[in-house]
Amino acid sequence: MLFGFEQNNFSDYIVRRNNLIKNIKQLYPDEQDALILLFGGFEPGPLSFYQEHTFYYLTGITEPGLALVIDMTGRSILYVPTDIKKRALWVAVSSSLTSKDAQRLGFDEIIEVEGSCQGPFFSAKKYEKLREQLASIVQKKGKLFTLNPDNPAEYIDQRVAIGQLSSLISGAQSSIVDISPIIAQMRRKKDMREIEQLYKAIEITIIAHEAAAQTIKNDVIESKVQANLEYIMTSLYASPAFSSIVASGNNGTVLHYTTHNSKMHDGDLVVVDIGARYNYYCADLTRTYPVSGKFTKRQRELYDIVLDTQEYIESIAKPGYWLKNEKQQEKSLHHLACAFLKERGYDQYFLHNIGHYLGLDVHDVGSYETPLQEG
Repeated sequence: MLFGFEQNNFSDYIVRRNNLIKNIKQLYPDEQDALILLFGGFEPGPLSFYQEHTFYYLTGITEPGLALVIDMTGRSILYVPTDIKKRALWVAVSSSLTSKDAQRLGFDEIIEVEGSCQGPFFSAKKYEKLREQLASIVQKKGKLFTLNPDNPAEYIDQRVAIGQLSSLISGAQSSIVDISPIIAQMRRKKDMREIEQLYKAIEITIIAHEAAAQTIKNDVIESKVQANLEYIMTSLYASPAFSSIVASGNNGTVLHYTTHNSKMHDGDLVVVDIGARYNYYCADLTRTYPVSGKFTKRQRELYDIVLDTQEYIESIAKPGYWLKNEKQQEKSLHHLACAFLKERGYDQYFLHNIGHYLGLDVHDVGSYETPLQEG
């Protein structure tokens, strides 16, 4: 399997945006005077920038500080801050974002706006043209479809930016409609290119696990295992999708242990929970290793119970089942795993859920209230 920095086919993102419009129209068939407004991620200072994942899913653009407006006919305008040019003096940029690049990138128009790539706070002057476009829709009592979920965890910067804009446009707040569930459902089902990226992220993670297994030895500190496995990810054009977990001995009872300052000892087990991010797509694989290279009889017994549970769930998982469903436990993979462990006397120790979606986020978006489907 070959790894490397891959060029985007921007026509794929046009298809996704058109599908988004189609899905919105199915739910809001009478909304002709409406716009879709999306903000990308903002420059986080000296830290590495990663594009906000839904913005990437719909554009393929990996530069900060951008805003995208799409009307119900599919016409799209990308708003680009002028500071994007200065940014190119400091970091490598992935793509030119001038008005001449609009067609190549799949947009009808690219408009420069005065201001910084940082945010999500900005001056009233920065998005003056964008405000005019939005205000015309609000005056017509139209809708502004955007990412505005009512929870404390999702799309924080984007919601702050939308809140600022709406405060500058009379009546805008009442026009806002959250489309995050629509986009989450779209992102839940992967196309073939996404599946290929996930396969590569998983393959890199497997190779990183092999490096970890070779490093685990008596009296070696956990951080050395972390360093070696993350070196593998970096050398294969990937990065950690989340903070790597290398937890030996009692540290393995902490689900998200990341201190990595303990030495490993013969007789201990080491939990290695890692995932590579490759071209924005994330893997997540957990394995348990004996420091000595060989399980004790008791360790092997427990290991085999967990492995048997995993293989049982793999054998029955298919479209029509749920990851977790309290009301239909006979087709809920989580509840079936709990029942399997209960027969062996270990269900009370199963504190975690059976799994989660993978994609642009490690715990990817998508409702758990609908059953699994192909893709």
